[in-house]
Amino acid sequence: MILAVLFANSDGNILVERFHGVPAEERLHWRSFLVKLGSENLKGSKNEELHVASHKSVSIVYTTVGDVCLYIVGKDEYDELASVKDVCAKPPTERLFLDKYGRICLCLDEIVWKGLLENTEKDRVRRLIRLKPPVEP
Repeated sequence: MILAVLFANSDGNILVERFHGVPAEERLHWRSFLVKLGSENLKGSKNEELHVASHKSVSIVYTTVGDVCLYIVGKDEYDELASVKDVCAKPPTERLFLDKYGRICLCLDEIVWKGLLENTEKDRVRRLIRLKPPVEP
């Protein structure tokens, strides 16, 4: 199960977060822990270089994609990393990430549903997130 997906800028400010099955009182702890983990380990790492950690019986995969830090917290078999590069069409800067905020949120919602990995095929996710108004028959 995927417990959390967080995107943050290089200063540690959260841009997007999704929690699944994490009590509200624990979310602040996770935000702080993940941002601290990234600040200690992502400086000087290569773009899209994956880092893996364990904490409280869960796995954490984190990396930088462009100017954005991505953290995925999972347990069981769902401790893998999702990417937003396709939505942004290039490695995202914070500005590009915020410009594409709506599409990124839609993409996350299509990939992860109630903490379970739902869609992993890029073409299917791309079709599902198209922002087109409904067509009258």
